[in-house]
Amino acid sequence: MPPSAKLLALELALARVVSPASLPPNVISMHSVFEFRDGITDQVRRGMLVYPGEEDDGLGRISILSPLGAALIGLSEGQSFQWRSATGLQWTLQVIRVVCQPESTNVGNDYRESEATALSRAELMRMTR
Repeated sequence: MPPSAKLLALELALARVVSPASLPPNVISMHSVFEFRDGITDQVRRGMLVYPGEEDDGLGRISILSPLGAALIGLSEGQSFQWRSATGLQWTLQVIRVVCQPESTNVGNDYRESEATALSRAELMRMTR
């Protein structure tokens, strides 16, 4: 099992599972769009937590199986976390705002497809830089 999968398994073991209708709108879940502050550059960027195979760094799509994605699941606005990169650098990330959380709004795939269409690639790249 890759280290990131072990991290995700640990996070899920500690999680409190709730129904989509009970999920607070300020919590990051799958396909949530959120803004975060990069503790190194102090820039605010936008991301989306996605399943493996949907990730795209240029679009800010972060796989749940990445160390960053595993740490993001379940965080709410205002929370932050620190981690050490493979090169030994200490990183900090703070969740500023959950822009959209499709699971709690019960809109599912239709929303994700329309959201991706509505935001052009150039706009997404600008927001994630």
